[in-house]
Amino acid sequence: MDTDRLRTLLDRLQRGETSPDAVLEALRALPFDDLGDYARLDTHRALRQGLPEVVFCQGKTPEQVAGIFERLLETHDRVLGTRADADAADFVISRLPEASYDPVSRLLTVSRRDLPAPAEDAPYVAVVTGGTSDMPVAEEAAQTLEFLGARAVRAYDVGVAGIHRLLDKRDLLFGASAVISIAGMEGALTSVVGGLVACPVIGVPTSVGYGASFGGLAALLAMLNSCATGVAVVNIDNGFGAAVFAYKILQRKPAWQVSPTARSE
Repeated sequence: MDTDRLRTLLDRLQRGETSPDAVLEALRALPFDDLGDYARLDTHRALRQGLPEVVFCQGKTPEQVAGIFERLLETHDRVLGTRADADAADFVISRLPEASYDPVSRLLTVSRRDLPAPAEDAPYVAVVTGGTSDMPVAEEAAQTLEFLGARAVRAYDVGVAGIHRLLDKRDLLFGASAVISIAGMEGALTSVVGGLVACPVIGVPTSVGYGASFGGLAALLAMLNSCATGVAVVNIDNGFGAAVFAYKILQRKPAWQVSPTARSE
């Protein structure tokens, strides 16, 4: 149950177009919904956190992924799945033809209505990568932001091996409300970006690199030890987590926009 659907339901109740019993029935699944012996879906999350539950598809069977998607769609207009493989995606699409899958980001989505489109001049998150090999993680981040209705602007392959490429994007960086900096190897891009911009920077180490990068551990430690200020770091290859963090930055209201009543609660 997302906030838009709940608001519509309450508006219909206020206008007398539905009954209290019907509203109670629609809310019956809160706060969670059992799905056999393999899932308990948090249908209350969108009301509690502002974002609905997202399906982590890795490790689940195609049948389990499809079952979760179908049940979530009973109470949500849109569902997002991360780390989906081609087999799971094909199975879900066979059951839900309106579903779509991107093999680069490995995101699986279903939407019963058009995705919210931000204005062309809306605040945006800059998603930058050290190299082309980081694109799967970057697209997971950028497409997650777009699924949530936020504006993502991409700048790929601007790593420190040719730092003039990054400096060529300085106007993009300076205008961002947040930057997601994605890099493998030694992960130096995030420190450089953090030293350039005034907005928050979210570092995403990737598992891209030769043996001594230890599957992204070297980049993770480099970002955690950044001497630039205003840098936060998520886990290795976690483009989704970076996107959600950036989205919450975009949604955060300055203190002066919050009512005195809300501040006192």
